[in-house]
Amino acid sequence: MVKPKVIALYLPQFHPIPQNDQWWGKGFTEWTNVGKAKKLFPGHDQPRVPADLGYYDLRVPQVREEQANLARDAGIAGFCYWHYWFEDGKELLDLPFKEVLASKKPDFPFCLGWANENWYSKLWSKDVRKDKLLIEQKYDEEDFVKHFYSVLPAFKDKRYLTQDDKPIFLIYKPLANPAVKVFMQVWNKLAAKEGLKGIYWVGQCTDDVERLDQYKSMGFDSINVYCMYSHAKKLNPLWRAAKKIVRLVFGLPAIFSYKGVVKCISGGTDADPKVSPTILAGWDHTPRSGRRGCVMTGYTPKAFKEHARQVLDSVRRRQGGSGLVFLKSWNEWAEGNYIEPDLKWGRAFLDALKDCLLPQ
Repeated sequence: MVKPKVIALYLPQFHPIPQNDQWWGKGFTEWTNVGKAKKLFPGHDQPRVPADLGYYDLRVPQVREEQANLARDAGIAGFCYWHYWFEDGKELLDLPFKEVLASKKPDFPFCLGWANENWYSKLWSKDVRKDKLLIEQKYDEEDFVKHFYSVLPAFKDKRYLTQDDKPIFLIYKPLANPAVKVFMQVWNKLAAKEGLKGIYWVGQCTDDVERLDQYKSMGFDSINVYCMYSHAKKLNPLWRAAKKIVRLVFGLPAIFSYKGVVKCISGGTDADPKVSPTILAGWDHTPRSGRRGCVMTGYTPKAFKEHARQVLDSVRRRQGGSGLVFLKSWNEWAEGNYIEPDLKWGRAFLDALKDCLLPQ
C-alpha cells in the first residue's frame, strides 16, 4: 500500500512587480482580474471573494505563515512554488519564495516547479484581442548552469521536498523545447558534483495522455497528468459543434461539468506507478479571459471530495511508485482553481481534502 503525498501548486502572483506594472497598469496582481470578474450566465459563480486571508499581499510574512497553517491542517505535504526563470538570471515573481527561503519561515515543506513558457498578453487579460509576446524563454547550456546554482540553496534547505532522497523539481512543459532534455542532463551532472543524489524529475502532461510514453522517454521519474481539455475532445463531434454555435450565438464561455472533466483526468492512468495524478480544485478562467474562458459547473465540496478520494484511493492501491499527488491548485484565484477559503464555501474544500487524507 502506497501512502499518498499531496503537493499543492502555488502561484506567487499576489504582489506587484515592475513588469506587470508596465504591461497591465500600476499595482497589477492576480487580484486585479479576480475583482473585475462578472457573472456571464445564470448560476455562474462569480465574482469569487477570499475569506480568511482576504485580498492578501505575498510580501507580508504573516500571510505566508497562515497559508502554511491552513495547508498543514488539511494534510497537504507541501507547496510547489511556481518558479519563473527566463534567461541569464532573469526571474519574475520570485520575491515570495526568496523571502521564504531566506527567513526560514514558514517551517513548511516546499519544492519548485519551473513554468518554462513564454508570457503572452492574451493569457492575462480578457481585454486583449491580439497576442503580444511579453517575455520569451531563451536559454543555452551556460544558462542552465546559472539556473542550477540559483536554486541549489533551496535544494539544500531542510524543508525542500524530496523523493528517494532527491529534491523534487517539476517542469511545466517538457515538450516545449528540445533543450529541456539537455537541461535535465546538465542538472543531473551538477547535482552529482554538488553532493546531491540526483534530481527527482516530475514532468507535467497537460495535452494528451496518449503521449505519456513520450514524456517517460525523456527521463522523468514521474509524470504529473492532468489532461483537462481532453474531456472536450472526447465529446461527440456533432455535440461539440452544437456547443460552439450556442457559445457564439449567446456569447457564452465554454461550459463543462466538473464531474465530467474529473472523470476524464483521473482513473485511466492513476494506477501507473510512474504517474503522479492530479486533484483538480475547480476551474473558471473567465476572470482572466472573459467569454473566451472555460467554466466548470457543479464544483461543490461534495463533488471535490468524491474526486479527491478516488484519486487518493487509486494511489493507495498501487504496489509501487512515489505516492506523489499534485493539487491543482492552492491559489489560482483568477482561474477559479483554488482551495483557499472563500466567502461562499469557507473552509469546506480544505475540510473535504482533510477527510480524505487524515485519519479521523
